[in-house]
Order: sequence, then structure tokens, then C-alpha cells
Amino acid sequence: MKYILAIDSFKGSLSSAEVEEALARSLYKYGAEVVSITMSDGGEGMLEAFTEAMHGNIVEAQVHDPLMRPITAQYGIANDGTAIIETSRACGLTLMTEEERNPMVATTYGVGELVAHAVKQGAQNFIIGLGGSGTSDVGIGMLKAMTDIFAKGETIDRVIKHTLKDCKFTLASDVRNPLYGENGAAQVFAKQKGANEEMIAKLDERAQRFAGFSYRHFGFDRSNAPGAGAAGGLGYAFMQYFGGKAVSGADLLLDIIDFDRLIADADVIITGEGRADGQTLMGKLPERILQRAKKHKIPVWLVAGQAKDKERLLAAGFTKAVGITPEGMDMDEAMNPDVAKDNIRRWAETVKQ
Repeated sequence: MKYILAIDSFKGSLSSAEVEEALARSLYKYGAEVVSITMSDGGEGMLEAFTEAMHGNIVEAQVHDPLMRPITAQYGIANDGTAIIETSRACGLTLMTEEERNPMVATTYGVGELVAHAVKQGAQNFIIGLGGSGTSDVGIGMLKAMTDIFAKGETIDRVIKHTLKDCKFTLASDVRNPLYGENGAAQVFAKQKGANEEMIAKLDERAQRFAGFSYRHFGFDRSNAPGAGAAGGLGYAFMQYFGGKAVSGADLLLDIIDFDRLIADADVIITGEGRADGQTLMGKLPERILQRAKKHKIPVWLVAGQAKDKERLLAAGFTKAVGITPEGMDMDEAMNPDVAKDNIRRWAETVKQ
């Protein structure tokens, strides 16, 4: 039996590589052939997955976190010179404690610093991963950093026309939300970043106001483009100001690694994520893998920390839909990395070869 492991990270618990290593160890016991592929759809783990796929190297830069505290953040430089930036390394929710989280003040300034650092290294092509942010500043912080660094605080137009005139930005994300409104960045995502209802209303109003200003300045509007609401509106800033193009992060990575060729002789593909449910079918990594596997008529097993809506997942085409966390286990305990690995191994050992 040949297994292809193409599993996203179990967010807040295990990286893609860690999940796959725990699973592979058990499958090896049965003499199975296992091919592990580090995965990400643009969120957590995106830096390692894309840098590995593009045969690049990780570099470090001194930037600021969402609360403007100095930190060392990493980004990737691919073999072809493309810069790979996982924005959560500079503006991520996990960079703040629960008590510190406040999207009214959290900034994407550090993301601008990462981009600027890469530009100074000669990068012209960028892949920007937009998952896991703790911000909802519409990318204003990122734009300010770019003007501070390249235009001495003057206007962003100088950066656009001179510094970035030959740069291309590809935005990797599974978020398709617009910038503002009922389905916008603030209304859908700000609560999990620490916002109350009053803050959400103010954030949404701020996004509308900034979009209006930007429309008057440029004469066009990207606020309703799919993905504009990603990373608290950071997607919009890249689209509106730098001509960024939003794509499925999962499909982008699968194309880069030539996934269809890799799976051609596989017997089973195992994919998954931390929590699988109906939203998994809305363009997330496991769903994109399922669609590609269908072309080759290869069965796909979905393995997750938690699995809900199993009937719906099976009806969509997954051969198995499994949650590896034992019934009744406390969620904090289940997300402990060592416990999660044990749960993965315990399930893998029940697999019939």
C-alpha cells in the first residue's frame, strides 16, 4: 500500500510535518510505503510548506509584533528569488495573550517591515499567506511601515511608483470574504481577535471609511473582491495599493509541488486539519485535495482532531471522515502536542492494510 500524507496543521497543536510524522510511524509498522508532503492553505505553517516546496531558505528580520514590540520574525526566499511571507509571523493572534488581544490597536506594521526587508534583498515576486492574524486594521499598519521605510513617512504613492513598480504580490488564502459589511472582516472575524460588539461596529465603519478614501484616491475599488477581508482587511490593502491577486492557497501549493503527478500511483491519500466540518468543503485544503484525487479515482481519508458533519463529508466524496480525539476528552488536553500525537498513533494502528 502506498499512502500519500497531505495534512494541514492541527491549529494550535501540531504542525503539518508533526501530524504526518506521527501518522507515518504507525503506518510504517505495517510495511506501508508513505510519502509525506508538508501542507498549508496560506495559514499556519504556510512559511515552511511553501519554502520547502520551492526549495528555499528561511531568513530572519527584526520587526514589530501587533502591539509594536520588537521581535525576530522569519520569512522565506525561494530558489527562484520569490519571497514567502506568512503574515501571522508579524501580526499573528498567537503573538498576544488573550488579555492583550484588541483589534482596535493591533497593527500589521510588522508585515510591512517583512515585505520591505525582502525588497531590500532583491525580491520582486511575493507569496503572501494571510491566515492567523490578530489584526483588523485594513492593512493600514503595513502601508505605514512601507512609507516609513521607503518614503520617509511621505505618501504611499512614492512606494508604489518607485520601490514596488516591478513587484508582484500573490495572496494565498482560503478566505473569500469582502472587506466590510455583513460578511466582512470585522463582522465575521474580529470577535475571535478580542473585539466586542461595539468594537466590531467601529472596525467595520473604519474599513468602509478607508475604502472610500482609497477609492477616491485611485479611482477604483477592491473592497468587494473575494479575499479582501482576509487577515482583517490586509488582503484588501495588498489588492488596492499593490495590485495583489488573491488565489486559493491550497491550490497554489498543490500546483507548485505538481500534486497530480505525485499521487498518480497512490493507493490512498490521507488529508486533514485540526477541525473538520461543513466548512471544510468551502475550499479548504482537504476539499481541494479531494477534488484532485477524484480525477485519479484515488480514495481520500479525512483525519482531523475533531470531525463534525461526518455524513456531509462522506457524501462529498471522502472515503473516511475520522476524528482522532477520544469522546469526552477535554479539549485543552486534546490539543497538547504529545496527547495529540498519541491520539494520531492510536487511530493509525487500527487501520487495516
